[in-house]
Amino acid sequence: MNRDFTLQQIAEGISKPLLNASDKELEGFQQIIDETIRLREAHKNLHNLVKNYSNAGVQRS
Repeated sequence: MNRDFTLQQIAEGISKPLLNASDKELEGFQQIIDETIRLREAHKNLHNLVKNYSNAGVQRS
């Protein structure tokens, strides 16, 4: 099952619920977005650390 969505598909899927959401629901959604961004950045950083470590290991050999 492919779960890759485009930004447009995500926006189209949540636009009506967001328009009708309460302030509390919007705050919760904002927290989800913020954590998703942090997770994405952490994933990039982890990838770079592993890549740099792997490259350093190859150079030592």
